[in-house]
Amino acid sequence: MTEKTATESARNEPTLMPPVDVIEDTAGITLYADLPGVPKDKLSLHVEADTLTIEGEVALDMPEGMESTHAEVSLPRYRRVFTLSKELDTDKVAAEFAHGVLKLRIPKAEHAQPRRIEVRVE
Repeated sequence: MTEKTATESARNEPTLMPPVDVIEDTAGITLYADLPGVPKDKLSLHVEADTLTIEGEVALDMPEGMESTHAEVSLPRYRRVFTLSKELDTDKVAAEFAHGVLKLRIPKAEHAQPRRIEVRVE
C-alpha cells in the first residue's frame, strides 16, 4: 500500500492529513486513522479499483455566544488517499469507527495468502 500525493488526488482543496498506522500480517493489513472531531455521518470511505480514500468533515460545535480566539486546527476536513496492493481483497474491507479512530481491516486475496502444501509419501 502506498500513499498518493495531494496533486494526484481528485480534490485540490486544503485538508488535514490524519495520522495513520498500518499493520501488516500474513492475512492482510489493519489500518488505524485518527479522525478527532469527525462524527460517523461525516466520515466517507471509498475503494475504487486500487485506490482507498478516507475523508472526514470535522464538526466541532462552538457554544452559543462564544467565538474562538485561537485555533490550531483551522481546516475542517481530513483526507488521505492510498494505492492498495493487488494482493489485497478490496471486496472484503471491514470498517469500525469508535472514539475518533477508524479501523479498517483489508484481507489479502486468497491467491496471495500463504498456504500449506501437503506432501504425499508413496
